[in-house]
Amino acid sequence: MSKPVMLTVDDELPVLNAIERDLRKYYGKDYRVVKANSGEEALMAVRRFKQKGLHLALFVVDQRMPEMSGTDFLTKARRLYPEARKVLLTAYADTEAAISSINEVDLDYYLMKPWDPPDQHLYPILDDLLTDWWANVPDTYDGIRVAGTLWSARSHEVKDFLARNRIPYKWLDIENDEQARALVETTDNPDNQLPIVFFPDGNVLVAPENRVLAQQCGLRTEASAEFYDLIVVGAGPAGLGAAVYGASEGLKTLLIDKEATGGQAGTSSRIENYLGFPSGISGADLARRATAQAQRLGAEILTAQEVVSIRVEDPYRIVCLDDGTELSCRAVVFATGVDVRRLEVPGVATLEGAGIYYGAAVTEAAHYEGQHVFVVGAGNSAGQGAMFFSRYASKVTILVRGHGLKATMSQYLIDQLRATDNVEVCPHNEVAEVHGERHLEAITVRNSETGEREKIPAAALFVFIGARPHTEAVAGVVERTEDGLILTGSVLTQNGRRPTGWKLRRDPYPLETSVPGIFAAGDVRQGSIRRVASAVGQGAVAVHLVHQYLKTV
Repeated sequence: MSKPVMLTVDDELPVLNAIERDLRKYYGKDYRVVKANSGEEALMAVRRFKQKGLHLALFVVDQRMPEMSGTDFLTKARRLYPEARKVLLTAYADTEAAISSINEVDLDYYLMKPWDPPDQHLYPILDDLLTDWWANVPDTYDGIRVAGTLWSARSHEVKDFLARNRIPYKWLDIENDEQARALVETTDNPDNQLPIVFFPDGNVLVAPENRVLAQQCGLRTEASAEFYDLIVVGAGPAGLGAAVYGASEGLKTLLIDKEATGGQAGTSSRIENYLGFPSGISGADLARRATAQAQRLGAEILTAQEVVSIRVEDPYRIVCLDDGTELSCRAVVFATGVDVRRLEVPGVATLEGAGIYYGAAVTEAAHYEGQHVFVVGAGNSAGQGAMFFSRYASKVTILVRGHGLKATMSQYLIDQLRATDNVEVCPHNEVAEVHGERHLEAITVRNSETGEREKIPAAALFVFIGARPHTEAVAGVVERTEDGLILTGSVLTQNGRRPTGWKLRRDPYPLETSVPGIFAAGDVRQGSIRRVASAVGQGAVAVHLVHQYLKTV
């Protein structure tokens, strides 16, 4: 905990300097003593302290100041620091005002000027007040704070970005916390945008874009060089696997992701069938370990940067980022994974991030403690999410369009769901409509067999309804299916004929696309097995094939 602040305010400089001198002499070792020459100057200082997350222990304020009296200042300042002890400096003529302020501003003490000698008339009084303050001071938090509302979509996105990048933060809900509201009011935010992100150094960001947020958090958003041996696009399990093996095998490797390392797997509350973790592992923990491993081995990782296109200028491949940056390399592993499919029913668009979430949304689960939440989907991600939410919610209802879960979900998850009392599975049911003004309040569920519709109160809806490949960056460059999946390896060679434009005297390698030197790994490939272990393995194999490719060019 940094030193708590003592703030003294007086418009008469000799008096101000005297009280500062006496406070610093006796308390300077344990407190930071700050002085201000007016109420307005002091309020500006108080706002800065609050934005930096500093503790303010004591106000020592003169009553008779022009423009803003001591009582008026304390009335405004105590909204930001209600726990701080308040002392008013008065002359004999101001005694009545001091007494009345005891009730007005919850004044702790008033001191008559002069207070000499301080050993008798100042320090014993302040010692008692400070002892009381220490007994009641809230626990300090010296990290990033995010102030917003549970129903703000951008607040959810900022929290999710920080959580997925494993950056600790404290959530401040301005609808339920008067201190959080007061903190937000200290910022210059004429459009009342949310969230507000406060950093320990005093910097404040208002509804920041991910790249700006990443830069302020110290994440790398710009490449250190213009040329690399290998650029890996996408930092899910396949991309992380490629980065680990590429860096470990001596390739100058750059890994780029538009959000955070881990991909969709990184949002999973628990992966229980990944080799080597008998008790399971959360997607976030797996991503953290793999990211640290890739960096330790020498891979460079860019966050909050999206690859918008790739072009070929033989013998190099040029990767173009959405900020206009172009990076050259000898080979590319494309492993962008998939984007979640959106729920296309009336009402959804306005409530996304305000009760409707895609994926596990682990940052929001605790907010629905003791409430009824719904999960839409029948795959492993839906099952893992439901098990996680069951720790908090009073009831979790899984809506499944088909006959049940057996065809789409691993048996171990089905067994866990059956054994969990507050989880129910409802086959032949789908969401037909969602309802709510500022946040989700209810959903209409339709039975696909009977056509019957029922409107049910719902606190939250978590959607896991499949995904589509995120391959727009290579559209028109490599061959894809109509669904956007990338074709690789032997399927590119038909009747002994190699892909159009193929110039090498060999067939494409197993994970190689229709363009030599561009490889695909993970869920973006046609025919890929959607398992974390498979994706990691493909990332490793892709690097082996990159080495083979580099021998031929």
